[in-house]
Amino acid sequence: MRKLTMAAMLLVGLAWSTPSAEAAVKLHGLFTDNMVLQRDMNAPIWGTADPGEDVAVQIFTKPDSKEPTVNLGTRADKDGKWQVMVAPMPAGGPYTVTVKGKNNQIDLKNVLLGEVWIASGQSNMEWELSKTRDPKEVIANSKNAKIRLFDVPKTPNATPQRELGAVKAAGKGRQFGRWMECAPDTVTNFSAVGYYFGRKLEKDLNVPVAIINCSWGGVAAERYTSKKVLDANPEFKTITAKNNSDLYNGMIVPLQPFAFRGVIWYQGESNAGRAKQYFHLMNAMIQDWRDDWKQGDFPFLTVQLAPYDPGNYAEIREAQQMTSFRVKNSGMAVITDAGDHKNIHPPDKLPVGERLALAAEAIAYKKKVEYTGPLYDGVKFEGDKAILTFKNVPGGLMAKGGPLTGFTIAGKDGKFAKGEATIVENTVIVRSPVVLQPTAVRYGWANYPEVNLYSKGGLPASPFRTDVPAYYK
Repeated sequence: MRKLTMAAMLLVGLAWSTPSAEAAVKLHGLFTDNMVLQRDMNAPIWGTADPGEDVAVQIFTKPDSKEPTVNLGTRADKDGKWQVMVAPMPAGGPYTVTVKGKNNQIDLKNVLLGEVWIASGQSNMEWELSKTRDPKEVIANSKNAKIRLFDVPKTPNATPQRELGAVKAAGKGRQFGRWMECAPDTVTNFSAVGYYFGRKLEKDLNVPVAIINCSWGGVAAERYTSKKVLDANPEFKTITAKNNSDLYNGMIVPLQPFAFRGVIWYQGESNAGRAKQYFHLMNAMIQDWRDDWKQGDFPFLTVQLAPYDPGNYAEIREAQQMTSFRVKNSGMAVITDAGDHKNIHPPDKLPVGERLALAAEAIAYKKKVEYTGPLYDGVKFEGDKAILTFKNVPGGLMAKGGPLTGFTIAGKDGKFAKGEATIVENTVIVRSPVVLQPTAVRYGWANYPEVNLYSKGGLPASPFRTDVPAYYK
């Protein structure tokens, strides 16, 4: 009897370990109930199965229909990987997506077609809605089934990963690694900037909008940049941290090649003090993402750092602006009016998200909207005055709340003095009684700039200096 039992146990063990055991077809972690597929673009769906296994992917757009609107098939490769490509479809839903293998079937419920954006950066992008200015009413009124939220699991890694980190609870109703409908219990601890951005887009475009939050407080941009790019550029040789590229490997690579419209980015505090390098780094990082996603020059929209004192932000803001000028399909939200003297996390995130949404509407969706305030265009020096010209002022310039402030002016000695500034049509004329032959003007050139130059459309001017370093030219 004992010999028979041992034999039976041996047979069971062989059954579990045999190479012919068949695995279930699986989806990548981005594909869950409540998800959003990017509309009007080729949208890949992928996962794993047994090598050589046939996999069918179907999309049912009509309730209770037994006939799929989309019917795709593929076969897993020798490594068990499979992928299908959904041809461009218009916004709509909710739909059901069914994935069938030899031994199992997966049904994704409540799937929408709409606009997908990735929100990335450091703590000001991660900052929860519940910690912002007057959040209670906003959270109470947040329920909207056409806005979907996804938090990427926080999983840094030394090498590129293709799978997302494990699903993890993150407060009542919220999970890292699972799509959620926007509602009070799911949005409370979600990115405030991401939410305000998505809310305005959904309202203005009248299509479903999804935000994939991939941000982490206190991180430098090199952690979101691949090792191959950091190693290839001599400008980055001084970046020696052991965790370089770890968020790119563990949180960005696993999202590829998911189809999406663009990126919103709020980061730079951790790179303050090395503006020139940051300029080169951001240019390289954006191209890095675009190259690896193979989705063309998707829009990349940044937030210029908010006023904060102490800080080392004037040159970083300039680097951010110069990046937005240099990089194709990029834009920038200026928030000189949304800072806090002693809080690196200013609580007013509404203008941040909504100005990013304006930039998205103009750049990604080609809507004729005013999305940026006055941008310095040039200077002419005549006697004791500097005449500044600006672009992006279709309705003209204005000083908000009183006489113009925030201008300084210098002569050949390079000593800057407070300037007296006035608006004349679409120009600003700056003088100072102590600078008789000016050679340079700066605006908002401080950690905490107190400035009030706006477009008549109500958007603030970006800080600038006329004595721009040669490496930006």
